[in-house]
Amino acid sequence: MTKKKRLSRDLKLWMIQRAIMLQLLRDDHDPLWTRGELEAEVSDFGPRPLKVALELLEGDCCIVLDGEEGVRASTCAHRLDELELVSI
Repeated sequence: MTKKKRLSRDLKLWMIQRAIMLQLLRDDHDPLWTRGELEAEVSDFGPRPLKVALELLEGDCCIVLDGEEGVRASTCAHRLDELELVSI
């Protein structure tokens, strides 16, 4: 993979991870999202990048994958948001 393609892929993953976290930390939705709901909200990226981003966020303890379909922000992510350390 060329450096330019790798940078493009990394930027896309960064953007989708950011989009996912912003959705999961919303106040106007239940804390537990289905993957379908999340995919609909970040539909610009497609299912494969969404899957990779979810795996990366789970590996970093930012999210919790709840069964086959459920996704929620981790307790730590919610606490940082409550402390207003997550800024938009």
